[in-house]
Amino acid sequence: MKKILFLLILSVVFFNDCFASSISIESDSTEIYLLDSYIAPEKPSIFILSFITSNPAKAKLYIDNKYEFTITDTLTDNHKAKIDLAGYEFSKKTVPFYIIAEDSTGEKFKSDIFDLDFPKQIKMQKESNFLLFGVFFAMQLLVPTPGYVHTNNANYFELTKEIPLLSFRSSNINYPSGYVAIEFSHIYNADASNFFRVGYKHFFMTPIVKYISPGIDLFTNFDGYNGYSLEVSFGMFDLLKTFTIYSRYRFNSQPSYSDRNFQEISVGLFSNYFSFHF
Repeated sequence: MKKILFLLILSVVFFNDCFASSISIESDSTEIYLLDSYIAPEKPSIFILSFITSNPAKAKLYIDNKYEFTITDTLTDNHKAKIDLAGYEFSKKTVPFYIIAEDSTGEKFKSDIFDLDFPKQIKMQKESNFLLFGVFFAMQLLVPTPGYVHTNNANYFELTKEIPLLSFRSSNINYPSGYVAIEFSHIYNADASNFFRVGYKHFFMTPIVKYISPGIDLFTNFDGYNGYSLEVSFGMFDLLKTFTIYSRYRFNSQPSYSDRNFQEISVGLFSNYFSFHF
């Protein structure tokens, strides 16, 4: 009996030691959750960054594996910074960045590696700033989008001008999450030839094309021809580092008048550089 009791006591002591050891080797790791990271198009050198940590921590930012920035030098779980990158040299338009957090015990934790996308910038020489700005503004405002229109009875040529008014920021600095636009279309030799539209387009980034953008519009010719449009655009490639060449398919419908439905295929230039950003 004494031997059995001794073995039981020894087992309990051994189990307690193992349990205590398992507790001692576990650490409360600090997680880093990225909230926002972008370079504002209107301030193309300011990197806006915000993130939270699961425990109060100090934090540093590392960009392109060569630049280090102190974000917070006191313990906090809410981290925000505006970093001026003017004067720093980067070899690519997209560079990696990550965050190192240091908790109250001095232990350090590294975040995932994220991509920092630099915006498409209108690069101008000092002697031609005003001229180039005017050229790009004119392209945004005046260059129309040619298109092909198919109705039940005939085919037509069309010119359209879309103007993005309000753009909503996204994690991708080159394209918004979506935008609101107005648009005027003229269909040559058609009975109803002039249409005004207002609509919303949303952006999805893909590895195959620059973006896929579904949208919905309301249209009118101010003479009883009113309806809605469903569309999808594909961003194909960049032009002058400021515009994106896109192709678009759109289906237009006037409810209760199916014979007035028509389809459009067009190719145009997209840029929201001159719209209001939110």
